Amino acid sequence: MTIRDDHSLAGDLATEAGERLLELRARHGFDDQRALKDAGDRSSHRFLMDALERLRPSDSVLSEEATREERMDPRRLTASRVWIVDPLDGTREYSEPGRSDWAVHVALWQEGALMAGAVALPAQGRTLTTAEPPVLPKAPAAGEPFRIAVSRTRPPEFVRELAARLGAELVPIGSAGAKISAVLTGQVEAYVHAGGQYEWDSAAPVAVALAAGAHVSRIDGSPPAYNQADPSLPDILVSLPDLAPTMLACIRDLHRQSP
Repeated sequence: MTIRDDHSLAGDLATEAGERLLELRARHGFDDQRALKDAGDRSSHRFLMDALERLRPSDSVLSEEATREERMDPRRLTASRVWIVDPLDGTREYSEPGRSDWAVHVALWQEGALMAGAVALPAQGRTLTTAEPPVLPKAPAAGEPFRIAVSRTRPPEFVRELAARLGAELVPIGSAGAKISAVLTGQVEAYVHAGGQYEWDSAAPVAVALAAGAHVSRIDGSPPAYNQADPSLPDILVSLPDLAPTMLACIRDLHRQSP
């Protein structure tokens, strides 16, 4: 592994973790999906933690697969550099044959902002990074339909209502990283989520989205905050920039009309 800077490190780690997950998936098979999920989470977490401890020993780490005590370690809140990782985003999709909408997230938060990040999409054979941000596709012309990524298993009614008002098509996709990546690669034009998430679900793809020039906000239009004492981050909007004002206005209207 060649280490150049934090951007390249994020990409290198996410890519290698993803390659290891592909090898584990092929070796383990799909007969016991629960065991495959657990093995994927555990092995990818251990690889990333060991690598960051070796390569960035002074930095803190917030990982989905850490223990609650590790996540709540107060030293993280006073650290100037914190890696926020999701070793396997989309365990359900990872454990199902033929699915490619799962990811590995590696992001660096530094002194109040996301500074570097990478989203590996191993089964799609690519990694999106802040080292070389993707070029955003063009937004549809005003009045033309567009696509919104939603959960393939539990799309919220709020997003259904939003899509109906906007004349948008809902596209089911697995992991949060795969959904945000789909905005950046032209599979969809937006991703809206309001059903509860955590910082590790979005930190890396948000870092890449911001570097690419996409719109990123909470659904009330405020910027998402990372490395908080409570790592929950319940909602997010990622879209092509031209669509954001209309989507945020429609979201506000829906909230005003809700009982």
